[in-house]
Amino acid sequence: MTRTGRGSQPAHRAWWTPYLFLAPGLALVALFSLWPFVNTVILSLTDAQILRGGEFVGMQNYRRALGDGDFWLATGNSVLYLLVVVPCLVVLPLALAVLVRKQVPGIGFFRSAFYTPVIASAVVVGLIWQWVLRSDGLVNTVFLKLRLVCEPVPFLTDSTMLLISAMIVTVWKGLGYYMVFYLAALGNVPAALYEAAALDGAGPIRRFRDVTVPSVKPMMLLVGTLSAISALRVFTEIYILGGESGGPGGGARTLPFLIRQVGLGFAGETGYAAAISILLFLLTLVFSLLGRRLSKGDEG
Repeated sequence: MTRTGRGSQPAHRAWWTPYLFLAPGLALVALFSLWPFVNTVILSLTDAQILRGGEFVGMQNYRRALGDGDFWLATGNSVLYLLVVVPCLVVLPLALAVLVRKQVPGIGFFRSAFYTPVIASAVVVGLIWQWVLRSDGLVNTVFLKLRLVCEPVPFLTDSTMLLISAMIVTVWKGLGYYMVFYLAALGNVPAALYEAAALDGAGPIRRFRDVTVPSVKPMMLLVGTLSAISALRVFTEIYILGGESGGPGGGARTLPFLIRQVGLGFAGETGYAAAISILLFLLTLVFSLLGRRLSKGDEG
């Protein structure tokens, strides 16, 4: 074998050698990620149902979705969910991270407390909030005792209130998760920047605005992108709080909820559900590319 002048390494190595090491991982990705996506695309072009195979129908399922009032209602709810939840999950965890970053006695307890909802099961969290928000639950009981309302607030029996309640649960559960992101970003901000700002007479609010926010802006864009993707995928909160119908008349259904309802409902229209899934993927892709574009613009 031909060898190099420095040691016993071969002078030439087959170009495919690195791919041998990548092959097991690539096989898993192809099996559990690539193939399900391709299969969903194929399924969306058929009229398949749960108990029978489908025949090729082309773009019929997509045309049906674009003319379906339930699809547009669910799309509107998903986009509204994103527009409300994402700003909250970008700003509030940052403020929380700034507060818990201070080294004061007992701060470790508060950090753990804020992070506890993250590790809790989404189903358990939903059931807790269902008990808190129902007509005879904790919130309405307190409101009635304090005479703030004359009758129970329909948190779970009105479509709009149900959607807002689900948003509150999502924000509450995500605060601790994104707080950790910001804590990591704040750890990389040079202390000299804060000292210089303080010498210039900047107060806490001005230091937050002129030092903290610009320093963690890339992380804010990342958090915005991740929370947007999560908001478009929300299902558990709506299902637990609103039941299998998605609230009164299905008025609080999101796209993932509609996909589940169409694909696993009485008719079991898996082909149509697959088409809605692809449309949800395209919607998610649009917001992901938008976040990437904003990130590049910020770097420029």
